[in-house]
Amino acid sequence: MRNVDFLVARNPDPHSTLPFLVRLPLAGSSVVLKTRDTWPRTSKVYCHRADGWPEDADVIERVPVRSCVRRGPAIDLVLERGRENRSQLVLTRARGREVIFWQSPRTAKQARPNVGLPTRRAAGHVPEIVVDSGEKYPYAFKHQQASTVRRRLPAGDYAVEHGGAVVAAVERKSLADLAASLLSGRLTYALAELSALPRAALVVEERYSRIFKLARASRRGRGGARGGTSAVPLGPDHVRGDAAARGGVDLPLPRSCPDRGDGRCGDR
Repeated sequence: MRNVDFLVARNPDPHSTLPFLVRLPLAGSSVVLKTRDTWPRTSKVYCHRADGWPEDADVIERVPVRSCVRRGPAIDLVLERGRENRSQLVLTRARGREVIFWQSPRTAKQARPNVGLPTRRAAGHVPEIVVDSGEKYPYAFKHQQASTVRRRLPAGDYAVEHGGAVVAAVERKSLADLAASLLSGRLTYALAELSALPRAALVVEERYSRIFKLARASRRGRGGARGGTSAVPLGPDHVRGDAAARGGVDLPLPRSCPDRGDGRCGDR
């Protein structure tokens, strides 16, 4: 989109509890909001729609916009500056009225507000998600208003198809499964298959603190996930140790697998 500005001004309404106005330059129109702060720095900022942008606005901040895109119930904003440049406005409903929260990557890690989960579809149709027939406890995707169909996938546990071909896939693993597949070498081939797709990701379902409660080992060579599989991101919480930087993989081992001190499991 063309280079336009994100504006912050003082709210001219002396009776408002939201002292600032922000203007978001969406394609074809602008969104003007009353806000409690000029940026979501320490917590999510509550916003409310304003009637419009005043002609004699007291502008206190003007920043060029790199991207401002509406995606379903959210507006993603990226500014042309080094810090405090990424944020998102989530439009939802609570107690029958519209509620808008402005969040940044830092504040998004905190607890979510006690409001309903946005369920509006972005594209206006119900997407179909293909679930691998080998997935024992698959997601139902009830809140996402998506339908599911089960059949064998060539790669990943969940996929989206277009024209009969897989265009995006997600591999889902627990932390223990990730460690076991790394040691056995299965993950190397799984990531190779995922990296051949247009879009793919590996999602590890575990609390971040759990990683540091497991024993750790470093394994090199054919069991390591490296090389041509770098196109597949590990998300959302993954850790790379010094061994990964040296060409190996620093990984947690389940407690049921005793560490002999030489990077191998068991007594063999």
